[in-house]
Amino acid sequence: MLRDFKKEKYDIFIQAGQSNSEGYGFGPVDTPFCQRDPVYYLNPDFIISMASERINGNEIQSNFSLPFADEYISQGYLEEGRKILIIRAAVGGTGFLDGRWRAEDDLFLRMMDLIGTAVELNDENRLLGLLWHQGETDALLHADYDTHYSNLSTLVRLVRETFNVPNLPFIAGDFVQHWKGENLELCTPVVDAMRAVCQNFGSSAFVETDGLLSNLQELHRKPLGWDDPIHFSRKAIYELGKRYFNAWKAIVSTDDR
Repeated sequence: MLRDFKKEKYDIFIQAGQSNSEGYGFGPVDTPFCQRDPVYYLNPDFIISMASERINGNEIQSNFSLPFADEYISQGYLEEGRKILIIRAAVGGTGFLDGRWRAEDDLFLRMMDLIGTAVELNDENRLLGLLWHQGETDALLHADYDTHYSNLSTLVRLVRETFNVPNLPFIAGDFVQHWKGENLELCTPVVDAMRAVCQNFGSSAFVETDGLLSNLQELHRKPLGWDDPIHFSRKAIYELGKRYFNAWKAIVSTDDR
């Protein structure tokens, strides 16, 4: 019998942006994510499935929403009778300047449709966070501070207004530091704009990525077939997920006061 997901009550998190949000982390970790109820994905094709890491050839490929979900559960935030639904809206190699994430663009519109679908499944579903990692593409396309600030702040504002969640936690993160350091002039306006959005919008946080290595730094091999200095390794992805969760926890703890 097909499962009726309308009977489930979900805590919903949006995972959006580009490849480091979609998840290209490879390599070993001490405690791998265990696929299980109650952690689910709403996939880009609008199909709900149990959340899991991907198998890519002989490699396991991961994203930061999975350790985020583990922390959410282990720290007691998932109430009895509820489940986690992660909206998988991120697509690698996409940005604002290439016409994918602005308010009229295809990935933004699809993300909004995914959110609407998730929220409308059950009246008791709760939209609890927008987890964003993006900006490398816009940096490579020479984005300036004002343009990136305007585009990102518009995205956050429209999600909050459309779904009537004015204090929806918004979390963004810095790039892989090695890659950023090699492209510092291009990256600085984008990262500065992201920081400013997180500072100027309430219920927002910017996650630092110091000490988190790329696939190239961590593995010294080529799981994607090429040197990969731009994507966080799987080990780094696990730590990034914990940092995103701690940022989310700090936001909701402050909002509850």
